[in-house]
Amino acid sequence: LEVLLDIPLADTGLKLVSLECGCYQGQETEPQLLNLQVFTSEKGWMCICHSIAPINPGEVTYSVFFLHKGYSKTYTVALERMDPLQVKDLLFLNLDYYVAVFLPGHFLHLVNAQFPDLMSGDFFLTGEDAKINGLHESTIVSPLKSAVLDLSTGSLFTLEINKQALLQFLWKSKLDGERLATLHCLLLHVGSTAELETEIIKWISENVSTCFTFDPIQEFIIASLYWRMCPEVSNLDKLLPYTSLVDWKELIPEVTCTTHFMSLPVLKVQNCKGFWEKLISSLECVKFAESHLRFNSKMLGREWEKLRLHKRTEGKRITTYMTTVLEYAEKVFSNFSPWSTEERLVPLFQDEDYEQQLLTGLMVAQLKDHLTRHLQCVGKRRIEEIAVDYVSKLLDLTYRIMENIWKKYNLDSWVFSLGRRSTSNEILVFHFMCRMLHAASGMCLPLPPGFRTLQTGLGVRCLPLCTLLLYIDQGVLHLTEMCVLKLLKGKVHLESNKRLCSHDVLRGQDTSYGSILFLTVQSSNSACRILTSRS
Repeated sequence: LEVLLDIPLADTGLKLVSLECGCYQGQETEPQLLNLQVFTSEKGWMCICHSIAPINPGEVTYSVFFLHKGYSKTYTVALERMDPLQVKDLLFLNLDYYVAVFLPGHFLHLVNAQFPDLMSGDFFLTGEDAKINGLHESTIVSPLKSAVLDLSTGSLFTLEINKQALLQFLWKSKLDGERLATLHCLLLHVGSTAELETEIIKWISENVSTCFTFDPIQEFIIASLYWRMCPEVSNLDKLLPYTSLVDWKELIPEVTCTTHFMSLPVLKVQNCKGFWEKLISSLECVKFAESHLRFNSKMLGREWEKLRLHKRTEGKRITTYMTTVLEYAEKVFSNFSPWSTEERLVPLFQDEDYEQQLLTGLMVAQLKDHLTRHLQCVGKRRIEEIAVDYVSKLLDLTYRIMENIWKKYNLDSWVFSLGRRSTSNEILVFHFMCRMLHAASGMCLPLPPGFRTLQTGLGVRCLPLCTLLLYIDQGVLHLTEMCVLKLLKGKVHLESNKRLCSHDVLRGQDTSYGSILFLTVQSSNSACRILTSRS
């Protein structure tokens, strides 16, 4: 299919020239060879790449025009000990997800062409990391997508990103920018699989506290969901989030980047299929403010605060909307895979955590409304299935993280009990669960049923009493009905549990059965009574 595409060259800085013999007549300088490439991808992006003659020695400058986004980025790289003649060796490669800019012996810059908004998706590699294995790098050209021709041997090679090398790079990287780019490449380009997810969770468990500019738990969940869900329906990739980040201010060392906005190209054909259909969709998203098309935590957070305010002011009065929300939650929980197996590694209880039920159902309702507004060609029942499936997969991913952490710290035979003292491994698991809670709260994401009961149970065993009280007061730990019953069931053996009762631990916690005011010890045999207030 041939189509007519108008590209405004005035915004790119490029010029059309006559190819007649006298085109350079009157010019004092000789014409220079223009290094320019036009790349496309079946995902619907189109880029123009070209190198610019360096102004200062020791610098390399090149531009990438993201025609599907309506802007360009110009990169200037400062290099040491570079021969000015080497600039002509700069090579542009189309890797389908990335535009690779390769200067043999110096650097390999992987520019994220699908999501170029944030530089967090870019790789900039130097030294040994910037080498392409098995090639004479000074004699290669790129005649095809994801392919290079070695002119010294006449061999044509297919290029692909090595998953194992990426995992090794993830483990050795110390910069947040490199780590985030690697996670995005693994989860959004290589593809999220069970084996790969297990390897990434191992890395997260070791490095979650050393990432300061992003939350790896959030990125893992959001990127994995994006990869799993987008193939289900056309244009769903424009409506679901692929990252938890709103902006990214970290810069690549030795690289300066400037952004220039440009007019969008005009495609003068309608009812196209394949690449052209996706390109039109990408251009339409830019016209209608792409950032507002993606479902985000701010949308959910505003509605969640409204629902919590209603719950505080109206008490137990349930509206029609809340009934619908709770019905959505039941549909999600019926798909929760750990409950379908009798033997579960992580002891999650099917308890009535009313607050998490509301949040789970609310996320389904808000996502369904969002998709309904923008997927008008998809039926309402199908959209509801997508929303329920998205939240179900979110809970399954959260459980997978917990399952891998349970295995890592050898808690396979762990039994939920408040009558034993904690081990060092249980303390590590408890603190990781706190990081998971922080990640979920930061994006207003629901947690699997039983998560808060399990976390509080570990907290009772692992924390000193004063710290436990502080965690409860600050909302880090929540006393669910199941946890209260576990705490009160039978005899309280540990001295710390007796003190727990006498210090009114269960105060001011909102649960589905009322507001628990306090817990008192009535007799020497530790029989306890809960006083509740009902509205």
